[in-house]
Amino acid sequence: MAKWYYKKGEESDVVISTRVRLSRNIADYNFPGRLNPDEKAKINEAVKKAILSAGGAGFSYIEMKDLSRLQAISLAERHLISPEFASENEGSALIISEDESVSIMLNEEDHIKIQVMKSGLATSEVYSAADGIDRVLGDNLTYAFDEKLGYLTSSPTNLGTAMRASVLMHLPALAAENQIFSLANTVSKLGISITGAYGNRRQPAGDIYQVSNQITLGITEETAISNLRSIVMQIAARERTASQRELKDPATEDKIYRALGVLQNVRLINTNEFMHLISSVRLGAVNGIINIPVEKINGLITDIQPATVSLSEGEISSIDARDAARAAKVRDALKI
Repeated sequence: MAKWYYKKGEESDVVISTRVRLSRNIADYNFPGRLNPDEKAKINEAVKKAILSAGGAGFSYIEMKDLSRLQAISLAERHLISPEFASENEGSALIISEDESVSIMLNEEDHIKIQVMKSGLATSEVYSAADGIDRVLGDNLTYAFDEKLGYLTSSPTNLGTAMRASVLMHLPALAAENQIFSLANTVSKLGISITGAYGNRRQPAGDIYQVSNQITLGITEETAISNLRSIVMQIAARERTASQRELKDPATEDKIYRALGVLQNVRLINTNEFMHLISSVRLGAVNGIINIPVEKINGLITDIQPATVSLSEGEISSIDARDAARAAKVRDALKI
């Protein structure tokens, strides 16, 4: 089955993907940091049973202790788990759908973290899917909930809806015009954050940014989702306007073709260099300058991350061998 990130979504010229996470805890249990292995095992089994009894035949259950370090890091690179969860293994587990659009982390910072992802801008669809899983679990488990504070979580910043919704956006033109910092300051006043998705959070690799809600208390999930979508659409409009300005400069088109030429012929390439070059290629693809499907580029960005590309070749340990394997995948994907 094709992975979700190889599919094309709405507003795909600017929006790469949408994600919703719901954090939940089971009443009468301490938070995971204060649980013993037997208690964690009981929670894992209860959630697993609830999912499978609701027809979750397309899901796999994985004990984190059974994964290698490289396998866990690859899951984090594909945004299926948090980086922190990749380093946790005792008593932690993961439930994941075949296309990797749904993952449920068990005994991370909270007992349950439901995550749903979809290509493009799909805030309503992703929230609806996450809410459906939440309802199934809520029918079988008793959540820790307070009438005033909402869902109780280990981090006070998640109290209330305990929902984090985020949209991954490619903003090369706004980044080139140094607009990201002022834009982040503006939307922060509206309860929205903009941070780098790969590498440095202020100057991310590939000009890819995560736009997410920060307010979870005193607001409904639907309102938070609506606010996020509205702001994302405004940012997307600004990026399109900026990209048209950038493309009027012949140097921009030259940069796009130079980046494509390097990637089509490279023999060794590290992640940072790839991300820098693929940003220009993606800008050219979405503006009709080069004929490469944007969903292929999105999938490639996921597949060439360090641990993921190493695993695809049988757990490569040499950096040069990994860079060579990455280069081969890039050349093959970007044939025209």
